[in-house]
Amino acid sequence: MSLELLVSIGGLALLDTLSPTTLGVTVYLLLTEKERLSSRLMIYLVTVAAFYFFVGVAFMLGMDMLLAAFSSIFQNRIVSWVTLIIGGILFIASFYYPESKKSDLPRLKSKSKTSMIVLGFSTSLIEVGTAFPYFAAIGLMTTSNLAVFQWLPILAGYNFIMVLPPLIVFFLHLLLGPVMQRPLEKLQIKISKHSGSAISWIMCIVGLILIFNSLDYL
Repeated sequence: MSLELLVSIGGLALLDTLSPTTLGVTVYLLLTEKERLSSRLMIYLVTVAAFYFFVGVAFMLGMDMLLAAFSSIFQNRIVSWVTLIIGGILFIASFYYPESKKSDLPRLKSKSKTSMIVLGFSTSLIEVGTAFPYFAAIGLMTTSNLAVFQWLPILAGYNFIMVLPPLIVFFLHLLLGPVMQRPLEKLQIKISKHSGSAISWIMCIVGLILIFNSLDYL
């Protein structure tokens, strides 16, 4: 396992922290929930991290089986051209991704522990299709032929980094209390207004990664 691979995956994990949904839900809960906030928020974040972790494991195992049957598929010139085209489409589309015009985040009808699990699962299920950095990281680990004991902790660390911003905001809220009220309100507005911008940046960077990784085999 090379340092370059770890740096690339770490960079993709940091890029994934730009996803606005998990942080947006966290900020909303901090602003509206007063009772049993810690347990409900932790349930939500653990659900999100666990969902992505098991999706990652499924993809790693599935891709590993596919690579065993088609060991040279990612070095195939046709596949490289397809990867290049996909990367180009993502890069170009990132400049045309519409910005959100809404300033209000969705309101939760229920905040029970079960609702937090359902919320974590549903938001993850909706966003997993646009988790470009995550799938790029899985692709890098797969093509590097890492053993299970190597990629499993990397995958766990990736998902921890992904939910790190909400955890940091939560601990700042615990430490500073009422002082965080105004910054959280401003952050809520910014997240809801600029969610489209975050996704466009993610599409742009992942598109460039796919383009550069496909050039070696053209």
